[in-house]
Amino acid sequence: METVGEDASLIASGGQEAERQVSLRRAANLTALLGAVYSLLFLVSVLALSGTPTVGSSDQEIADFYSGNDKRLTILAGLYLFPFSAVAFLWFLVLLREWTSFSVHRISRLVSNVQLLSGIIYITLTFAAAAASTVMAAVVEFTDSPIDPIVAREFPMYGRVLFVIFGMRMAAMFVLTTTNIGRAAGIFPRWFIVGSFAIAIFLFLVASVSAWLIVIFPVWILCLSGLLFKRARAIPR
Repeated sequence: METVGEDASLIASGGQEAERQVSLRRAANLTALLGAVYSLLFLVSVLALSGTPTVGSSDQEIADFYSGNDKRLTILAGLYLFPFSAVAFLWFLVLLREWTSFSVHRISRLVSNVQLLSGIIYITLTFAAAAASTVMAAVVEFTDSPIDPIVAREFPMYGRVLFVIFGMRMAAMFVLTTTNIGRAAGIFPRWFIVGSFAIAIFLFLVASVSAWLIVIFPVWILCLSGLLFKRARAIPR
């Protein structure tokens, strides 16, 4: 009877482990997929929004830009596409936490909560920055108001400052906390951990509003998604 009981216990534990592996593989695949979707949609949206006139543009250049339908509609297309990237990021954030809960036996609640809050604040700031960058295009498209060169210069710059100065700090915090969780659990390779810490420190300390800084975080998410895909393939079916 004791042998039968032990066999039943082993079968039950084996079934639980198999179920855990299936959940882990599914969570890793979904997390990687949503991370890649976010990164690609975000980069396309930023590319569409990047053509707005700068502070140094003349009044005539601004008038010509917003009077033309093609350039203005490209900006509006980027604006409408941007929320889909944000939705993908929110799903990615939730799935990443689910995958982490399956992969790590003990997680620091403090670090985990900071990761969640930094991700939410980051995506909120990106929404505000995208809206600010497209104010003039929306005004011209949906109202009869004249083109105001001051608004056309200041709002895109406000959006860039909001994104690069504030948003990138939240992105750095997300990179730092996510990497710290992965390092403690031993689920990230050393090169990724070192590179991620370097990226986080750079985003914290950089004193620039260059638009190129915006692409660093989605590229990092792409690398993370690639690692998750690779890890998911290593999990037995």
